[in-house]
Amino acid sequence: MNEQSNKPGDEDGTGADPYPPEVSDFVERFAAELTGAGMQRMASRVFACLLAEDSGVLGSAELSERLRISPAAVSGAVRYLSQVHLVTREREPGSRRERYRVHADTWYEAIADRDAVLGRWAATFGQGIEAVGPDSRAGRRLAETAEFFAFMRGELSRMMERWHVHREAAGIGGDEDRRRPAASA
Repeated sequence: MNEQSNKPGDEDGTGADPYPPEVSDFVERFAAELTGAGMQRMASRVFACLLAEDSGVLGSAELSERLRISPAAVSGAVRYLSQVHLVTREREPGSRRERYRVHADTWYEAIADRDAVLGRWAATFGQGIEAVGPDSRAGRRLAETAEFFAFMRGELSRMMERWHVHREAAGIGGDEDRRRPAASA
């Protein structure tokens, strides 16, 4: 497997791309899958690039170079990825520059965050049912939707508990890259 540099550019003057072709192919393929599932295109590419980086950490210049995109595109992608808890921002010590990190448990964090979203939706559906009337066709449709999301929320919580047991049993995930599980809302 090729080692990837965490340093941007062409320090040795050879013109060599710091991003091996097979890694680039994976990043673009996975980004296309994420885009097909509804994620923004640039966010998909930035996320896939960070996942494929050995350290899980890159700066804006490194992402721009590897993906051949503008720093503004990186900024917009990171803003979105931060909002959905797939990437965290950190400052380089002694610098104003930010670095972006993807954690081993990033999927857990992103899914766990959905629990809070489902809770807010349940409250909104309750208001909607009251507004349209519980005995109306719209009220029954909203009630069924609310019940579906309540069911999903319960199942999600149980699934996340099972994931932790499975992860420990499988011995996966590096301790240095683990964050504490998010509290459910």
